[in-house]
Amino acid sequence: MKTSGKKKFWLAGVGLALILAWLGYRTFRTAPGERTYHEAVVEKSPFTEMILSTGSVAPENRLAIRPPIGGRIEKILVREGQTVTAGTVLAWVSTTERAALLDSARAEGEAELAQWEQYYRPTPVYAPIRGMIILRNLEPGQSFNAGDTLLVMSNRLTVKAQVDETSISKVSVGQRAQVILDAYPNETLEAKVVHRGFDSKTVNNVTSYVVDVLPNQVPVHMLSGMTATVRFILQEIPEAIQVPNEALQSDNGSACLRKKSAGPERCFPVKAGPSGEKKTVILTGVDPGEVLLVPDLKPIDSNRKSMPTNPFSPMGGRRH
Repeated sequence: MKTSGKKKFWLAGVGLALILAWLGYRTFRTAPGERTYHEAVVEKSPFTEMILSTGSVAPENRLAIRPPIGGRIEKILVREGQTVTAGTVLAWVSTTERAALLDSARAEGEAELAQWEQYYRPTPVYAPIRGMIILRNLEPGQSFNAGDTLLVMSNRLTVKAQVDETSISKVSVGQRAQVILDAYPNETLEAKVVHRGFDSKTVNNVTSYVVDVLPNQVPVHMLSGMTATVRFILQEIPEAIQVPNEALQSDNGSACLRKKSAGPERCFPVKAGPSGEKKTVILTGVDPGEVLLVPDLKPIDSNRKSMPTNPFSPMGGRRH
């Protein structure tokens, strides 16, 4: 009797599993006429094809200013963020001997100190290039050793973006780009590509290249180390017929759309163009204003399936 009860319990479990499997099959492999749809209107509006990347703000050329001998800072004439020209005096420093002599003279009185300051002038520190002061490492009165960094300069700040190897062929020097700093998400900076790296970097089996992007106007609030989103502009279409990505279907490997006027059973062939994050450009096969039927479920049938991005774009690759 116990064996018979276990057998019945086992059969009941198998039956429940089969019912659940059948319901799952019906849910995800329903015929076109059994699916539910929502409507979407075909639009005609500007479209921008781009590649999205992330990067960080960094000096294009970082120059550390170090004295050849030790001493003491007397004056610093620049501040962080200030732009200077080549030959500008950045600071006045005393050698160790001068600093010791002035300290001794100061003990004798102001007149004695002033006299030695006239006899023994401080040493100027000049800017070797035109650029921006991005780090002021020491303050007046502080001592330093030979080789210590007094100031750090940069000729200009750029955004170093990481571009995947599958997209690097579409990025070139002089290409238009846009930069959005994470700290200022509502501000878009027009920019251009100034350098494309030749040496790759592989992280987690993903190979990428560093691309330097320079804003046309570098704002004062753009600071070294900030993270940013970079848009590399591939093409702009002033008036493009666009449909939601999920509306685009596949019928025997060809792109198609279901129109409300014909019902869900028929999928009209179309020629798809570039795809964005949410919409795809349709080159032929549909007109603005037409109403489409967009499936609510994503069928997994190999002959008919919705894609989150456009697999029929002639450009290939990922688009944003």
